[in-house]
Amino acid sequence: MLFTVSLRGFGNSYLEYEEEDEEEEEENYEQSTSSQSASARGSHVEWQLYEGERWLSIGNDHVIETHYCQPGAKGMNIYPSHMGQVYIDFDQIEAQNAAMSVRRLTFLPQAQSEDIGWYFKDDLIWREYGSLGPGQGSSSVSSGDVERQYILRPQGTFHFTVGRNSYTLDFTAMTQTNSATRVQRNVRRRPKFNSVVSRNGSISIAQSAPTVIASPPPSAGYTWEFMGEEGVWIEYQTPSCSLESAGIERRYQKNPKGQICFKAGRYSYTLDFSGMCQTNVRIGTKRIVRRTQCEAQQTSSGGLGLRSRWQFQDVDGSWKDFAKRSDTCSVSSQDIEAQYQQNPNGTMNFTTRRFSYQLDFSALTQRNLSTQTTRSVRRLN
Repeated sequence: MLFTVSLRGFGNSYLEYEEEDEEEEEENYEQSTSSQSASARGSHVEWQLYEGERWLSIGNDHVIETHYCQPGAKGMNIYPSHMGQVYIDFDQIEAQNAAMSVRRLTFLPQAQSEDIGWYFKDDLIWREYGSLGPGQGSSSVSSGDVERQYILRPQGTFHFTVGRNSYTLDFTAMTQTNSATRVQRNVRRRPKFNSVVSRNGSISIAQSAPTVIASPPPSAGYTWEFMGEEGVWIEYQTPSCSLESAGIERRYQKNPKGQICFKAGRYSYTLDFSGMCQTNVRIGTKRIVRRTQCEAQQTSSGGLGLRSRWQFQDVDGSWKDFAKRSDTCSVSSQDIEAQYQQNPNGTMNFTTRRFSYQLDFSALTQRNLSTQTTRSVRRLN
């Protein structure tokens, strides 16, 4: 599945993000020839590419890090300036282009280490060791237990039990095998975003990574979102959540370094403004959070000036706006306009709930990539 999303504040190149269900996400990127230290950027991680003679820092690499920390992400294509396409394999931490290499550097004091998560591929989603899935008993091991065994024997195996079932985890093959049924599942080892472990075992949020956009005036409107299971940003909205973007923003304006509590379904959460993350109070699961400027406000505050509206012609002949929603469409008018400004004669891809589409700026059409149905598109100033 292919969809195109545009985050603000990036350069003229972009990336494609690949998950288990073949979803891809495109983002703008730029590459720096000077190595800017991770600590100076407010992060403990830096991604670099090696091209023939030197290692080059990748600008805005915190977005690569965000996706790398998602267990469902297999890899991504990035398009650094003047370098063409480079695919990064997250499992091997390598570039498919034989002429290039990729590396991920970490910068932490000796008393700290990364908070590592171990995950196995369930029938539908990746689950962390130690978590409880539907109808499952408690596992005898957690991510921490697996990590300790991995550090001792990174090429070995580890035996554990879940209820009455016994399993063998093979660190070389990165698979988990049921000792009785021989059913095998894939396993992944990924760091938890911006989270570190101290020598005494306490877990904390590392210094925040760079924000996606610079902070505009306090009067501007904002959207607050958290990253969902498959790496998709989901807005805080009622009634599914006890808070929505406007309410969160009001609390943020009062105390940008504070915390707030809210409920979603049967769970309670804490949203940490300093760490830009939400934590499930009962099970401790953390998700990253972002704060982005609303379209109308960004236009009035001297941004890209993206006032144009993009619409498609529905089956009944009516014109409807492209509206970005986590469960319906992957792009908004602003996303489309940003791509159009970069290449008015090009194309862009996006998805709805069931289908993938290609939007042709020259022909002003959208085409369903499965059924080949074509609809008219228009741009209103």
